[in-house]
Amino acid sequence: MTTAPVETSSSSSFLQKINFRIIIFAVVVLAIVGFPVYIYVDSVVSGGIHKHGGYFEADLKAMSDFPFDQQNGTQDDVPAKWRQLDGKRVEVVGQIWAPEMASPALSHFELCYSIAKCCFNGPPQIQHFVQARAAHGYVYYSDGLVKVSGIMHVRVLHDGGKVTQVYSMDVDKAEPM
Repeated sequence: MTTAPVETSSSSSFLQKINFRIIIFAVVVLAIVGFPVYIYVDSVVSGGIHKHGGYFEADLKAMSDFPFDQQNGTQDDVPAKWRQLDGKRVEVVGQIWAPEMASPALSHFELCYSIAKCCFNGPPQIQHFVQARAAHGYVYYSDGLVKVSGIMHVRVLHDGGKVTQVYSMDVDKAEPM
């Protein structure tokens, strides 16, 4: 008695080859690659400004990332999208810099997107800092990132042959992140 050879398919279907480990691996790779791509595309599309109901969320790093003459800069040298925030309720995230204050209760301070990272390309520039004043009493110092909200002002001020201010803010609230 002869038996016919049984044909076995060496190529399984694609769905049979997929298992739980492959799915987890694909999700991890997509997250690692996808999140930075999403952040980049979002910043390019939005320009660093998002409108949320009654306020604007602005990217403090993007606000400072433009060339600006530190001696002769004018209001027109500030990009239009940032000038349009003048007088608006704005929320930004950054770090408090208040070297002249000894108390944790601050009536005024400077806000920078990152004290450690802002100035790798040379000395600090005035557009890297927001001159902040507590609108109602005091804001408490917090080490690390803080979310600060209030009324943004975009005014280029000069004193002693140099620009002393581009951004300022009347701070309503500052909370650690």
